[in-house]
Amino acid sequence: MLDVLLRVTTVTATLLALSLPPTVGLGRLRSIYRYGIRKRIADVLPYFVFLGIVLGVMGTFRNIGADLSWIVGVEISSYILDLEGGTVIRWLQSFESPLATSYFSGVYIYGYVYLLIFPFLAYLLADDLQPFRTLTVAYAFNYVVGILLYVTFIAYGPRNYPIGVEQLLYDTWPQSQLLTSEVNVNTNVFPSLHSSVSTTIAILAVKTRDRYPLWTLIAVPLAVSVCLSTMYLAIHWATDVVAGIALAVVAVTFAERYHDRFTAFIERARARTRDAYRDLRS
Repeated sequence: MLDVLLRVTTVTATLLALSLPPTVGLGRLRSIYRYGIRKRIADVLPYFVFLGIVLGVMGTFRNIGADLSWIVGVEISSYILDLEGGTVIRWLQSFESPLATSYFSGVYIYGYVYLLIFPFLAYLLADDLQPFRTLTVAYAFNYVVGILLYVTFIAYGPRNYPIGVEQLLYDTWPQSQLLTSEVNVNTNVFPSLHSSVSTTIAILAVKTRDRYPLWTLIAVPLAVSVCLSTMYLAIHWATDVVAGIALAVVAVTFAERYHDRFTAFIERARARTRDAYRDLRS
């Protein structure tokens, strides 16, 4: 497990180091470093705390959600199987080759983690924090709704059925199971959070293309590759991916609509925390 985490960390850090300077601009990086990095970190810290709380709470709920879903959830695997019959997965795997498998396996693991992290760093360094705040709300929305849907709907991925598809990721990189098993269970496939979060990031990249045009050129193809990888590797059904894309659209719409209220809430919490800290010191 440690070896897998080290590899993911190393590859992700390398991708970030290579892509951040040309995307954000060396001038912007130098300016932020010299005059505003501490203030900018202080500005975004409450949003990171909020996101950490959401992820922590929902992560705990996810751990009990697998058992809870068998009590309150609805089994939909059979409906998805009847709808698709493995047609989409088999078609994608008809293009199977060592190169394609290596690419989609790398995208599913490394590319996805890179997609998660890069926009937070880029928007942290932007002229204003609106994209950062919008991303925070959209990401939290994806995770909360995704976990609730995992509890509501019980579904197994296509690799669990004898429909003529291969478990390409686990066959070619067995160690990856150590990582995926830590963050998911095999009934959590509807919707595909890989697809929803990647699509969310791609949509926001398009919306912020005036700030970071290079990031748009990176994020959109990479997000499409992540969505395809989940099906090519037989981890998700096409139905899961479509549901994930729909969730992303709703998440971005929600984040943009409630951005101002969310910002006001965070700033009030920041002010109250500051006042309480001063009272304790006085």
